Amino acid sequence: MTLDELSIGQSAVVTAVGGEGALRRRLLDMGITPKTSVLMRKKAPMGDPVEICLRGYELTLRLEDARKIEIRRAKA
Repeated sequence: MTLDELSIGQSAVVTAVGGEGALRRRLLDMGITPKTSVLMRKKAPMGDPVEICLRGYELTLRLEDARKIEIRRAKA
């Protein structure tokens, strides 16, 4: 499953960060690394972009970028 599929209010753990080159480096630099917990905070009215909470801060991502982040849902 990828980050763009997560519903508002759900938590997940990053399992892999895809993409290539500068995009992948940018995602990693923003703190999106494997084993990081994320929470889906908001989605724009048309669904793009999305806002996630990780490592104590909010981050807004385009859906295209969110599709490159593999996750697994956090166990309740």
